[in-house]
Amino acid sequence: MDNISVSTTDVRIERHASQLSRQLKLLREKLFPPLSQKTLRTFTSGEAAQMIGVSDGYLRQLSLDGKGPQPDIAINGRRSYTLAQINELRNHMARIKPKDALSYLPQRRPGEKLQTLAVTNFKGGSAKTTTTLYLAQYLALNGYRVLAIDLDPQASLSSMLGVQPEFDLADGDTLYGAIRYDSSRRSLKDIVRKTYFDGLDLVPGNLELMEFEHETPRALGDRQRSGELFFRRVGVAISEVEADYDIVVIDCPPQLGYLTLGAVCAATSLLITVHPQMVDVASMSQFLLMTSDLLSVVRKAGGDLQHDFIKYVVTRHEPFDAPQSQIVALLRNLFGEDVLTATILKSTAIADAGLTKQSLYEIERGQVRRSTYDRALESVNAANGEVLAGIHKAWGRS
Repeated sequence: MDNISVSTTDVRIERHASQLSRQLKLLREKLFPPLSQKTLRTFTSGEAAQMIGVSDGYLRQLSLDGKGPQPDIAINGRRSYTLAQINELRNHMARIKPKDALSYLPQRRPGEKLQTLAVTNFKGGSAKTTTTLYLAQYLALNGYRVLAIDLDPQASLSSMLGVQPEFDLADGDTLYGAIRYDSSRRSLKDIVRKTYFDGLDLVPGNLELMEFEHETPRALGDRQRSGELFFRRVGVAISEVEADYDIVVIDCPPQLGYLTLGAVCAATSLLITVHPQMVDVASMSQFLLMTSDLLSVVRKAGGDLQHDFIKYVVTRHEPFDAPQSQIVALLRNLFGEDVLTATILKSTAIADAGLTKQSLYEIERGQVRRSTYDRALESVNAANGEVLAGIHKAWGRS
């Protein structure tokens, strides 16, 4: 018999995984030279002025007077600012106009609690990660201090924010490092990492998050080992960095496990993503029933389940699709104001930006067809604006 090397399934899959990981690393090096790290584009003076809430002429005069950060000036005289410089200008305006400080620097004030939003649904394809990414970036662009937590072992959010889990993370570099049950537990302060997006920090994810799902049942059977109950551990970890942020956004895994329950218990508000297809709505029905049953057990065990708001976010919406329109109408009829008025459209612009691991906030407007870009961004901004309004209401702001 010939000596034929027979590759078992596990070996073949491991080889495929290694090949794909190496290819993704090469792609990152090609997309983001010379340091193989993502960078954020600069913003025109007009964009910067709009983000800060002043006129373009006012920014120009500040630059001429040598006040605030100095923009990059191109050969044609066009001025551009980094997001870090825009945030410096926000601080500058808040200092020189203290009466209007809140409009320039909207960060939370004493007495306003940290807002933690868990984005969840255990049905894959509901655009949960995309919703989390766009919300976190929108809030950072508007001057808030944001922490994004990737609780999904697939780590798509981490990848979109410039972290490749297989190469960039060591043991304990995810939230698991701060909620694990053994002596290797770390402070979340040591795990949080800055991103290329000023004002937006990240707790990345990778496959080690699954360890929490495996260890929790054993810990529940060993009271001495378990310490803080599993559903409080995410909240306790977040409390270690509470003073550093205004808003935390958590991308939950697509399953109703211990990680998701911990995120829901840590959250002050919930965002449930819905793709308006009947199979997805049927799946969400099961998700809600299971969530209700499990949370009732958690509540009886002492979990705090008071949330400021629960909102359903319609994603990947095709408004001219009659069956989808019927489903959206059904959701509004059933849940009323708990469904965001704005829906996030299904758009080739969002998909095209994602090909280079970017969002619409990151790419130049001319990279995709302008009408498509504007329509998609308008839908995203409208939905994110409603979520921000809910946060302001929870803070007691008008």
